[in-house]
This record gives sequence, structure tokens and C-alpha cells, in this order.
Amino acid sequence: MRDIKEICQILDVFKNQDPAPQSELEFHNAYTLLVAIVLSAQSTDKGVNKATKELFQIADTPQKMLSLGIDRLKDYIKTIGLYNNKAKNIMALSQILVDNFKGEVPNNRDALEHLPGVGRKTANVLLNVWWNEPTVAVDTHVLRLAKRLDLSDGTTPLSVEADLNKLPDDYKRHVNHWLVLFGRYICKAQKPNCANCPIARFCSSADKRI
Repeated sequence: MRDIKEICQILDVFKNQDPAPQSELEFHNAYTLLVAIVLSAQSTDKGVNKATKELFQIADTPQKMLSLGIDRLKDYIKTIGLYNNKAKNIMALSQILVDNFKGEVPNNRDALEHLPGVGRKTANVLLNVWWNEPTVAVDTHVLRLAKRLDLSDGTTPLSVEADLNKLPDDYKRHVNHWLVLFGRYICKAQKPNCANCPIARFCSSADKRI
């Protein structure tokens, strides 16, 4: 693992290009963001946004989602992978939010992680994007790039998160978005675009194409 100073130098390249990166998921409030993150598991943000564009116009609160019903929910999200299980989780978490939290999404990691379909990564994304907390969400892009760029010695999401949590808060707040966008558009898993890589000088990966 590189030292923190060098990791910050790498992240500074992204920071100079995009100082305040945003999630590509579309949402109206904390609840629709939560639903969008749950739907995004093993799916693309683009696919989720396409499915939720009309859904969120009529069901942007847990109460409205429960009124919509699971069958109609499935009709809106049937283009998304694992939609049957995701629909069950969305209805179940909506019921819990109504019963236990007055229909509001709690700003509390433990409470979030006890909601159906919500794990640590989902909770971290929500806390980061909605409440601007310096939480580090480790998804497949972050896990892959942390290894490729020697940002962590970890081999699991939790261990990579622990290493990246050593960063100053300003970097922790954006590192997930920087790496996700970098992995999505430049350093792709199957065909990295090394010719247009802004951090090529820091990379010593075996399949580097420059």
C-alpha cells in the first residue's frame, strides 16, 4: 500500500478535474436515494434511472410505495436485475420506515444496516451522498482499483474501507465517486483506456497499455 501522502497526490488529480463529484443515480429525497441504491446492486446507474424516472413521480415516500403495492412496483423495475427480490426488500424497508421511523430515513448506520436489502456499502453511500458524511463505500470498482493502484493492502470491502478511512475527511468524502467514475469511464476492467488516463504515471499495473 502506498503511503497516505502519495494516495492523496493521486486523488488530487481527480480533485482538480472534478472537485465535487456527484452520484449518477437520480433521486428526489433521502428515501428515493435509498431505493435507487438498493436497485443499483449488480445493475447500472443508467438502467436504474430509466426504471425510476416514472416510479419516483408517484412513489417518492415509503407511504406512497406501500400504497403502490409490490405488483405495480415490479412493473416499474422489471428491467432491473434481481427485481423480484429487490421489490420485496423495498416494500419491507418501506414498512419499517413507516412503523419505526415515522416515514423518515434514519441518519444512523446501525438503523440503516438493519433495513432489508441494505448493507454497509448502501449505508455508506446514503450517508455520504445525502448527509455529506466522510464515509467510504467500497463497491466492485473501488475494490478493483484499490488493488490496481496500490491504494490498499485489503482484499475485502471491509479491509479496503479501513485503509481508505486513513485518508483526511475531504478525500474520504469523495474517494468513492472519484474511483467509481474513473473505473466506469477510463480504467475499465476489460479494456482500460490507458492512453487517456490522468494518473498513468502512478500506475504500474501489469496490463498497463502505455
